[in-house]
Amino acid sequence: MPAAPPAVKPVAKSAVKSAVKSSVKPAVKAAVKQPPAAERVYTHVKGAVLDRRYEGGTLLTEGDLAEAVGVSRTPVREALLRLEVEGLIKLYPKKGALVLAVSAQEIADVVETRLLVEEFAARKAVPASAQLIGRLEELLEEQRRLAEAGDLAEVSVKDRCFHAEIVRNAGNDILSRLYDQLRDRQLRMGVAVMEAHPGRIAANITEHGELLEAIRAGDAEGAAQVVRRHVSRVKVLVRGEDR
Repeated sequence: MPAAPPAVKPVAKSAVKSAVKSSVKPAVKAAVKQPPAAERVYTHVKGAVLDRRYEGGTLLTEGDLAEAVGVSRTPVREALLRLEVEGLIKLYPKKGALVLAVSAQEIADVVETRLLVEEFAARKAVPASAQLIGRLEELLEEQRRLAEAGDLAEVSVKDRCFHAEIVRNAGNDILSRLYDQLRDRQLRMGVAVMEAHPGRIAANITEHGELLEAIRAGDAEGAAQVVRRHVSRVKVLVRGEDR
């Protein structure tokens, strides 16, 4: 007999419908073919988990999701199985899907992996091409604009894109693929940090500016040091050990 799920926060139907409205765009034309039903459910639930509309500890039911997305239960089950494999939810037969909270071990693992990849990439970024500098400047400006608009989910996306651009510039496809595997966890942690510590948004942007200037100046070790300080701060903040 499967173990009972831990204490959960049931999600109201209104919350499910609200999350659907913000993650599923209405069809512009009736003739436009929609993605498969399971893909629509997957996109909706994953998006809501990553930007914390569905927080850790929330219990989702197949019936509520099916009604909200407008599909049968079969594609809901298919989507939830896929999300369980990705480590975002835990399925409990006849009960629903529990949104998993970010664990302390997961935080530590992500930060350690980021440091290994990003410090190496920061050093490799020097000397930097004009194309890389231009792209980092563009991403930094987008972060400022989105921060002013208060769009935390998109700020987190651009934050991650800034670092990913440097990693891609290292020219190591294996490391780039490894870094891409961290994407979902990075986005989820990023939103969590910004919600708990609003002042960190400006600090992140400032530190990104420092990293850009070190790369622009050809200071490989300086760039690596900025990365270490910047990324290490994530573990402290997500675990709530610093205000």
